[in-house]
Amino acid sequence: MLETGGPVVMPWLGKVGAVLEAWYPGTAGGEAIARVLTGEVNPSGHLPATFPASLAQIPRPKLEGDPKLDRDSHPMGNYDIEGAAVGYKWFDKTGAKPLFPFGYGLSYTNFAMGGLTAAPQGKGIKAGFSVKNIGAVQGKAVAQVYVSGAGWEAPKRLGAFRKVDLAPGSEQAVSVTIDPRLLATFDVASGGWKIAGGDYKVMLATSAADVVQTVTVRVAAQTLDRGGSEGSPVRPE
Repeated sequence: MLETGGPVVMPWLGKVGAVLEAWYPGTAGGEAIARVLTGEVNPSGHLPATFPASLAQIPRPKLEGDPKLDRDSHPMGNYDIEGAAVGYKWFDKTGAKPLFPFGYGLSYTNFAMGGLTAAPQGKGIKAGFSVKNIGAVQGKAVAQVYVSGAGWEAPKRLGAFRKVDLAPGSEQAVSVTIDPRLLATFDVASGGWKIAGGDYKVMLATSAADVVQTVTVRVAAQTLDRGGSEGSPVRPE
């Protein structure tokens, strides 16, 4: 059982039967963890960060800087290596296989996802799919929708996600909207965000590394206004 504030490497993983990441559980953490371990509560959390297989996979295995020379005694760094390809995007860009990918999570039941459809909606994309509990225990699935475009900082971006609570054998239709800002790139010349026209891949997945189904959507070239669109963009990792 792990109580950590972020990803850790696990060279001992092959010697244990399972791993429970409890993060910072607080004063009632012991009771909460016991309820999960005994099966009273079916876990439904999915990782908000990528767990690397080794430190060699991350952009900076060793932090640069000299603490003795920094005014606040903390080494400082910048993003000149990974740029905007942080978190799961770095692993997608480099092709490294993580220990546990962003969005990964297990349950005491199993789910099936499919029936993915996608079409332009306004300046964004609307996607639909179904989720079914094919196990024997009630649980919550976290369906994730990624999108892939040309000229991006990494092969794909998380466009939307939805947690669905299902009884055994039940199925639910789900629809999500990919915010236009998640399809855009910044154009330095004009000082604004633009969506390139062309084909975009929309992917239904259970994690950043496990894509269940993919469809292609043709999107028209568009320019976003300075205020962006309504709603807040997804900000993973």
